Parts: sequence; structure tokens; C-alpha cells
Amino acid sequence: MKKTLTLVIDTFYFPFRSWLPLKTYRYAVCGGSNLVLDILLYFIFYNFIFVKTNVDLLLVVLSPHIASLFFVFPITFLTGFALQKYITFEESNLPGRIQLFRYFVVAMGAIVISYALMKLFVDGLHFYPTPSRLLTILVTVVYSYIMQNKFSFQVR
Repeated sequence: MKKTLTLVIDTFYFPFRSWLPLKTYRYAVCGGSNLVLDILLYFIFYNFIFVKTNVDLLLVVLSPHIASLFFVFPITFLTGFALQKYITFEESNLPGRIQLFRYFVVAMGAIVISYALMKLFVDGLHFYPTPSRLLTILVTVVYSYIMQNKFSFQVR
């Protein structure tokens, strides 16, 4: 499956070849695919699962936009790790468990950034949740690419 997926992704690389390294292109495609999944799941959780109402978890009550953020995270964390490990950063020679731990650390940083920005945009500035999520993603994509490249999947 890895070979097939890599072949499909690399097939569309030719228009970007002159100005974008293959690794960056693969990161963009894998991350972009995972991002589309994240946005779709966020929309579904916010509008249809939590139905735009607070979520009572007994110990804490979460607003629907924050609950959606936290419930979608484990799904896109796993798909994102698999795509980045096996497609984008395949040259990394770190053990998989180290990569997973480092990816988790970076993802925790991204979720803290996401949480803070969502609270700012939705609760502070009263923006709509879905566009706020899109703005938040722009910030976390830059953070994540730098950290995944330099930390999670570095080559020794």
C-alpha cells in the first residue's frame, strides 16, 4: 500500500518539481490530506455529533468547538503519523517508537496552539468556529512542518 500511495502522490509532482523539493511536496500532500480529514471530521463532530451544544464529561463541560477539537485529534494524530512516517520522512533512521513519541510531543504543542487560538478566535473575537479552525490550522501547519522535519523525523 505504501508503494502504491507513494507512486500516486509522486505522479502529480511534475508541476512542482522546479521549485519544491520532493520531501516538501510529499509533506504538503500528506499533511493536506490529513488536514482535509481533520476539517471534515471537525465539521461532523461540531454539527452532527455534538449538535453545537456543550459536552458534559462529568469532570468538565466542554464547549462544542473545543470538544470537537479534542475528539478529532486522536484520529488525525494516527493518520498523520502514518502518512508522515511512511511517505514523507521515510529516510529517517530513528526507531519508530522514538518517532511516535516525538511526533506526539509536537502534536501536543500543536493542540495547545490550536486550543489557545480557538479560544481567542471563537470566545474572544466571536468568529465562527469552522473558519476559526481554518485560521488555526494555518499557524499549526508551519509549526508542525518545522518541528517534524527538525525533531520528530530527523536523520541521525
